Amino acid sequence: MIASRVIEMHGSGGIESVTPLIHDRFVYNRGFRDMKFIKRDTDFFEIFDAMGKNLLRASEKLVGFFEDFSGMEAKTKEIHDLEHDNDMLTHEVIRKLNQTFLTPFDREDIHSLASRMDDILDLMWGAAQRAQLFKLKESTKEAADLAKTLASMIELVYKTFNYLREKKYPYIQDLCVEIHGLENQGDEIFRATLGKMFDEMKDPILIIKWKEIYENLENATDCCEDVANILESIVLKYA
Repeated sequence: MIASRVIEMHGSGGIESVTPLIHDRFVYNRGFRDMKFIKRDTDFFEIFDAMGKNLLRASEKLVGFFEDFSGMEAKTKEIHDLEHDNDMLTHEVIRKLNQTFLTPFDREDIHSLASRMDDILDLMWGAAQRAQLFKLKESTKEAADLAKTLASMIELVYKTFNYLREKKYPYIQDLCVEIHGLENQGDEIFRATLGKMFDEMKDPILIIKWKEIYENLENATDCCEDVANILESIVLKYA
């Protein structure tokens, strides 16, 4: 009686003749055996290092861009090429997350770091692209100052990745404090610039154009601070 409920002894039967419970276990175990995981030491840090280097190069080019608008089209393309590279690296992080069983720290933090770093370069390119699209003839000291502040923040962000790989968490915390300070400095430049612009600039169309550019630069500094916040969260979990 019991045996007849478990397996039909006659006929083609096969897996379909197994009780639902045993059938489910068989399919689960077979599926588990067939799963292919990337080896546990998949190096996400190499991808973050590549993304960080792209950010460093782009930030240097952005400072040069806002210091001198000559050769604007070529400079914008250089930043766009780096932005495209970081897009591809972000997709690579997501692909590896989907294939890797064990990660060096929380999957959500890895994804958030990659996404925020991608956002930074998107905004940098957006600022340069708008200056080109708006056919602006001259840059401003304030735009260059914001770009320099952003470049300083990116340099600190890049330094944190080696410390993260080596698990030197106190150093990461110190760098994050510096990043927060620079973000506050960027906020001050942004607010002072808007006030000066509305006081001194008479062309309303020009005001709208520059306001968009300044907002992109300021939002990029905010994204750098977001990266610092994620790093601080990782430090709290693993220190």
